Amino acid sequence: MSDLFSDANHAQPGVEILDSGVVLLHGFALQQSEALKREINKIDQQSPYRQLTTPGGLKMSVTTTSCGDLGWHSDEYGYRYVRRDPISDLPWPKMPDSFLQLASCAAAKAGFDHYKPDACLINRYMPGNKMSLHQDKNELDFSAPIVSVSLGLPAVFMFGGLRRSDPVSKLLLHHGDVLVWGGPARLRFHGVMSLGQGHDPAWGSQRINLTFRKAG
Repeated sequence: MSDLFSDANHAQPGVEILDSGVVLLHGFALQQSEALKREINKIDQQSPYRQLTTPGGLKMSVTTTSCGDLGWHSDEYGYRYVRRDPISDLPWPKMPDSFLQLASCAAAKAGFDHYKPDACLINRYMPGNKMSLHQDKNELDFSAPIVSVSLGLPAVFMFGGLRRSDPVSKLLLHHGDVLVWGGPARLRFHGVMSLGQGHDPAWGSQRINLTFRKAG
């Protein structure tokens, strides 16, 4: 995996195999961008973005919400999936059909057929926000891949190995890019570097990340 993808590399749209089980789909979500934005706004109205607390008592810099049968939550009791929004005590918003179609098509394009996620974590990054290295390991089904959709400002994605101490590669993700990892890469550590300043004409000064998972 290269250390940082250049704009020239990004200018060649298509499927890029980065490593075993890791596939980058350049601009795969671009055509659905406006429709995705409308659905995200609806989800935010029902289950607003919130700043979660880690089990250690620290506030996460990103704000987050969820949709689907399960939503991701974190507090002093740990990281976990819950079936109801802890703020409203109502079920999480239903996952839109457009989300399901995008995630299943992206997974199939990356070689993971019959993918049907039951959870979509929506992270909102503002300039200066970041996500430290972590594993997605609260799911029950590790045979299903992770599908990550980038919208808005570009971000530098960090991709490590199966141990926190393994070397970390850096990948520049642009608006509309979809990154899929699974199989031998499913439990690799990953994160996002501090988001830089910028302004996207449609999305403003933010990055929205949709992370689809088979959690239950």
